[in-house]
This record gives sequence, C-alpha cells and structure tokens, in this order.
Amino acid sequence: MATTRAGISARVKMIFIEILGVKAADLADSAAIVDDLGTDPLKISQLSMLIEEEFGIFIAEESMEQLVTVGDVIDFVWGSKRLYGQ
Repeated sequence: MATTRAGISARVKMIFIEILGVKAADLADSAAIVDDLGTDPLKISQLSMLIEEEFGIFIAEESMEQLVTVGDVIDFVWGSKRLYGQ
C-alpha cells in the first residue's frame, strides 16, 4: 500500500480517473473536484467510499464537503495515515 505522499497522490489520482473517467493531465492538485472536474454528489460519495476502502481510513461526510481540490483529498489521506502511524 502507498505510504509516501507521492504514493498516496498517485493512488488517489487513479481513483479519480477510475470513478470520473478524467485524464491524468486534468488532475492537478489544484483542480477543484466540483468546479473543474464536474463531480456530482453521487460520484463524490463513490470517491469517498473507494478512498476509505483503499487506505483504511474514515472520511466523515462533513470532512468530504470541505475537501475542495484534488490536493485537499491527498493531504487529508496523507494526514490521516500519518496520524494513525500507517
């Protein structure tokens, strides 16, 4: 499992590609999940569930609502993994 920030970033971006069908080139850390990638609430829920499953973390709905960019998601996962020493 990806334990470095770069590894987490790569896997998170692969999940975005898988769920949203976007190109890797569109997944800059600064890309806004809703505004730039056009993600609807159902897709956000799918992203959240897949990320939780992949990384063994929990993302509360309130937390997911505050994750605006792809980079925010990567930082959240990275922080969660570091917090729990994984």
